[in-house]
Amino acid sequence: MANLALFDLDHTLIPTDSDHEWGRFMVKKGMVDAENFARDNDRFYADYKAGKLDIHAYLIAMLTPLAKYTRAQLADLHAQYMHEVITPAIQPVALELVKQHREAGDLCCVVTATNEFITRPIAQAFGVDTLIACEAETVGGEPHGAYTGRPTGTPSYKEGKIVRTEMWLASLGKSWSDFEHSYFYSDSHNDIPLLDKVTDPIATNPDDTLRAHAQAKGWRILELFQPS
Repeated sequence: MANLALFDLDHTLIPTDSDHEWGRFMVKKGMVDAENFARDNDRFYADYKAGKLDIHAYLIAMLTPLAKYTRAQLADLHAQYMHEVITPAIQPVALELVKQHREAGDLCCVVTATNEFITRPIAQAFGVDTLIACEAETVGGEPHGAYTGRPTGTPSYKEGKIVRTEMWLASLGKSWSDFEHSYFYSDSHNDIPLLDKVTDPIATNPDDTLRAHAQAKGWRILELFQPS
């Protein structure tokens, strides 16, 4: 029987935060007002690390600039972002971890609180086709509909990761009990709800709060790489 392998993304599979780095990239490319956006981007990131992020406000701040561009323009910008920021950060040890689960026949999924526009190409770089991420509203239909700048659906943040994962499993006619082992790799204390849900929680490059929690619970701790 195949197992279930879930992966957080930022500081788990990659040693950086793709959301925060995309914000910096937008500033660099003149997509946003540099001073105000850079300040807000840093504030939101600090709030996330502190476990007090207003996910709706953050999604609106990150998605609003997308509405100014066509999908073709955004695809080009994201390709530059991958080339300049993400691809150089991807490490072989992380690719190998995902590869081991894929080759074992496990059902694999990246589950992240970062929005789908930023993360889908990154998940694909790891060979993972299934992505659960915060969803961006479009008009005109996928895959070419224009972004409205607004989020939609249940954010995959904190307990929302459980909600979205269970929705996905139900769409496949499956539930947690269908897997002998369910793995979740994450660095963040924000992900403790989903880590508590799986049979095999793995605190991966954990922040201080998650490390202490994992040690108290006897969870496996994986130092996949040294974070940047």
